Parts: sequence; C-alpha cells; structure tokens
Amino acid sequence: MALIGVDELAARIERGDPNLVICDVRFDLMDHDRGRRDFDHGHLPGATYVDLHQQLAVHDGTSPTGGGRHPLPTTQRFASTIGALGIAPDSFVVAYDDAGGAIAARLWWMLRAIGHEHVAVLDGGVHAWTRHGYALTTEVMQREPVARSVPDSWPGVVSADEVVEAIAAGRTVIDARAPERYRGEVEPLDPRAGHIPGARNLHHVANLDADGLHRPIAELRDRFSEIDGGNQPIVYCGSGVTACHNLLVMCVLGIAEPGEALLYPGSWSEWSRADHRPIATGT
Repeated sequence: MALIGVDELAARIERGDPNLVICDVRFDLMDHDRGRRDFDHGHLPGATYVDLHQQLAVHDGTSPTGGGRHPLPTTQRFASTIGALGIAPDSFVVAYDDAGGAIAARLWWMLRAIGHEHVAVLDGGVHAWTRHGYALTTEVMQREPVARSVPDSWPGVVSADEVVEAIAAGRTVIDARAPERYRGEVEPLDPRAGHIPGARNLHHVANLDADGLHRPIAELRDRFSEIDGGNQPIVYCGSGVTACHNLLVMCVLGIAEPGEALLYPGSWSEWSRADHRPIATGT
C-alpha cells in the first residue's frame, strides 16, 4: 500500500492500532518553521512532527549522496531519526502534509529505500482529513524509542555522473518540477534556469486533482504511459523531495518499486551549481 484514504486511517485510529505511527511532514521552503507552527496549531490525532529540513536532510557536509538543497543523511543517521520517532520494523507508518503528498513522499521513499515496507502517504493530506469532518488535535504523542538496523548505504539513488551515463544509454530521466522551471522561463531558487539535457517533464502537481487528491488510476496510467519501469527511470526535481512524489505514483501504478525507479537526490539545485554541467531550455 502506497496511499491510504482518510476514512481508512480514521478507522485505524479509532480502533487503536498499536502499530500505527502517523508522521506530519508539512514543510514550507520559504518559511522553514511554518510546518512546526502548523503542527502545534493542530494535527491529526497521534501524529508526530517530522522536520524535512532537519530530520530528512543534512546540511553539514556529511551526506553520502552529494549536494543540493536537501542532501540525504547517512542511512545510520536516518535510522537514529526513525528510531527516536518510535518507528519499529513492524510499524505501519502514515505520512501526510498539506501539499498533496509531495513532501510526505520523501519520508515514504526513505523508509521504503531502507526496506521498511509498511508505509503509506495519506491521500489528500491534512486538507482531506478536515474536509471529511475529522478533527485535529494539539495533543502530542510520545513514543518509546526503538533500535533500527539499516543498509550501510542508500539503495536506489544515482549521482550526477550516473544521470549523464543513463541519458547517453537512452534511459528515461524525469524532471518533476513545474513546466516553466523545466523550460527555463523562470528560476526562483537556483543559479541557472533550464533542465538536464535529455530529461522529460512530468510535473508532480499534475498527479493531483483540484482537491489535492491523487487522480484516478486510469488518468495516472495515461500520464506515465511512456515510462518503462524495467529501464530504471531516474527522477529529479529541485532538491530530491518532490521527485519522490513521482516515485510514489510509479509504485501505485505498479510501474516500478523504489530501487527500480531511481532518485537523483542532488537534483537541479546541485546540477545547476556545477558550471561544467550542460543545461537545456524549452521543450
């Protein structure tokens, strides 16, 4: 299960599922503290706040996967994070945000990458929860920490050089950013505008309908109809976060599991800072 609906999650909460761990992953790139403030103002019952910037990324030069705005921590550091959150090997983790799953998918992918199978993103996030009449709370859940064993390194990731090799070999590389950023018409965050030459654009937001829910399977399948999971497609975005939303959808569609479709964690924020890397503009 990669997605869970609000009614199913509410039922699990109501019956007191002892293995359920709910993670609030709300985050605002322009206001890093907003997610925590929103959590303190009201969150799903039993939820624990997970900070994308501080817990799902590192900024001290210790990342094993290169640069960019949100470099991955070591798997051992991530193990300490999820252990402190009380995420045991048999926990069923539900991650949610207020961005249609675009941020929560980062936690989903990280857990799946280290072999944690029981994790899903809440379809529609906090907005769907309240729209269906379910209440928020300010009570904070405290869980007992647990020890976790993890792989020595991140499976399912590629470097910038490996992206170049993949494109040369004819493999699919997907840019999950907004079309205008892909075309190089605007660039609000990074030093150069455009995209990796040879990449195609599948904006992650187009996976959602007007209510922020994932589109019907038939529509998603049509969007991803040209993606061959057996060819190990690579996905990137601005900083290796929203790209995970496309990886989530590929999993929902049965195109590729995490590790079969690959993440370029450095993404455009790393690529665009390397002057020797070529860029393309337009479509």
